Amino acid sequence: MERSIIFFDLDGTLLNDEKQVNESTREAIAALKEQGHIVAIATGRAPFFFDHIRKELDIDTYVSYNGSYVVLEGEVLFTNPLNAQALQNLTDIALQNEHAIVYMDHEDMRANVPDSERVNESIGTLNVGILPSHDPTYYKDRFIYQSLLFCAEGEEQPYESLVSAFDFVRWHPFSVDVLPSGGSKFKGIGKITEKLGIPPERQYAFGDALNDLQMLKGIPNSVAMGSGLQEAKDAAKWVTTSNNEDGIAHGLKLAGLL
Repeated sequence: MERSIIFFDLDGTLLNDEKQVNESTREAIAALKEQGHIVAIATGRAPFFFDHIRKELDIDTYVSYNGSYVVLEGEVLFTNPLNAQALQNLTDIALQNEHAIVYMDHEDMRANVPDSERVNESIGTLNVGILPSHDPTYYKDRFIYQSLLFCAEGEEQPYESLVSAFDFVRWHPFSVDVLPSGGSKFKGIGKITEKLGIPPERQYAFGDALNDLQMLKGIPNSVAMGSGLQEAKDAAKWVTTSNNEDGIAHGLKLAGLL
């Protein structure tokens, strides 16, 4: 079998609802590697949010921040930071509306407010054991690859003037990802597959949510989790069982890789 590359989303896909890797998933990934395939991660998470998962599964190729920070075999391949002036404008509007922001680079994150219940609750759902400390100027002297804007559904209207610079993708009732406009996991994946020279027919992707749609539509061999959103299922070639029910192993069988 020729070498293929398989990209896995994390939350709701590679991870079960307890944010753990199922034993069947661990065994399936080991089997892929034994066959000579490349196993990679494609996530909206920051790199420091899944260090432990990469170490657990021995994965050194990944697309993070929904395509804004791409690493191939442990080396940075591509970055796409947020526009600095637009980020300043976002900060100004957020302060006027009393909405918290978390600024995230490739190593750490800081919040523009000292303590926020919405920040702690939202990030706490990821079970990463990390919360941002306070530094309202963190964005001023470094590249920021993603921000988290903390506003409830329906409170996005003040930020509509920034849509030419940013995409806003809701991931929690209290929070949206702020991404460079036009960025996506799929574009980040393209940087890796182009560098490796792997054609579309040997590219595979697993996902479950709105930030996976371009990836699931763009990669011919795509698999949506049975526990995922209907939009993800509609975009994918195959639909497997849930992330709690051996969905990765079953999906790899559907795709003919196991």
